[in-house]
Amino acid sequence: MSALPFSKILTSLNAVLAAIGLLTVAALTTPDITGQTRLALQILLICVWAAYVFQLIETLVMQRARDVHGTGVEIAVDVLAVLIPLMAFLFIRGRDQSLYCAIWLLKPLRGSTFFRLLGRVLTKEARNLIGVTSIFGIVLFVAALAAYIIERDVQPDKFGSIPLAMWWAVTTLSTTGYGDEIPQSFAGRVLAGLVMMSGIGIFALWAGILATGFYEEVRRQDFVRNWQLVAAVPLFQKLGSAALIEIVRALRPRVVPAGGIICRKGEAGDQMYFIVEGRVSVATPNPVELGSGSFFGEIALISGEPRSATVSAVTEVSLLSLYSSDFQMLSSSSPEIADIIRKTALERRGAAPKS
Repeated sequence: MSALPFSKILTSLNAVLAAIGLLTVAALTTPDITGQTRLALQILLICVWAAYVFQLIETLVMQRARDVHGTGVEIAVDVLAVLIPLMAFLFIRGRDQSLYCAIWLLKPLRGSTFFRLLGRVLTKEARNLIGVTSIFGIVLFVAALAAYIIERDVQPDKFGSIPLAMWWAVTTLSTTGYGDEIPQSFAGRVLAGLVMMSGIGIFALWAGILATGFYEEVRRQDFVRNWQLVAAVPLFQKLGSAALIEIVRALRPRVVPAGGIICRKGEAGDQMYFIVEGRVSVATPNPVELGSGSFFGEIALISGEPRSATVSAVTEVSLLSLYSSDFQMLSSSSPEIADIIRKTALERRGAAPKS
């Protein structure tokens, strides 16, 4: 069962609808808003809510039609986005009624791959993040303790206890520096400088851990996707895992839409292509179509001559490209594949113009 066109548009505009709804909620908290304007804003909220009701119904219908059970998060968000504002309308009275529409903040997160990625990174790096957080807590308490000892007699209203000094320690350690609490003694200002530098180091550690985690997770996903693409090429299916790993590292995935030009006549032949899915057309005097599992561009790659034919995508095509430098590496690690490519190049060169 295919999704309705309106439903597809509605799904793609989740963030826009949420933004409209939340801006409307913010506008309704303005005290001097007129009654007519308030009514118009409330009607706008109802329209956004109705759109979410439609999306919930469509999601449930699609779930049942496809007999799938992997959209629990999406359904939960859709249900909350509908039920919580409805309950607020039925049981809450007064100016806070519309505030419950803030649940719509979850709508842009519905089905987001980024937040799934973030969750995996946080789970994987939890131990390191907890370690740095522990260091932050230790430095925070030590800074507050030291500030209390140094400044308690000079500024008892601001540093008269460790809880009071804790606020200064938080703002200084995060290098925010509100300026409402400033050490007056020389020792206190030296302490502030040390705390600021410690804060920079701690936040740099947090950022480094997260950046490394994101990089490794994205690289792992890319490797898995490329492995699946390479394994789908018949030429590589008989290879062992070690050889496949080398090829995965060498090949670069590329998707070309239907009608797109992959390579043009006269261009430098610095790479060849393997077709994973789709069909391409080679513009020779007698045009040739190649499908999944085929490869092309090997003649120009091996000989170094310019391409003598333009290749375009007949359908959307998924390709793996191999550059000349990587071809040399492939030749040494998998000579049988290199031999097949060279043999095919010689056959095609004798039968048709170079591509």
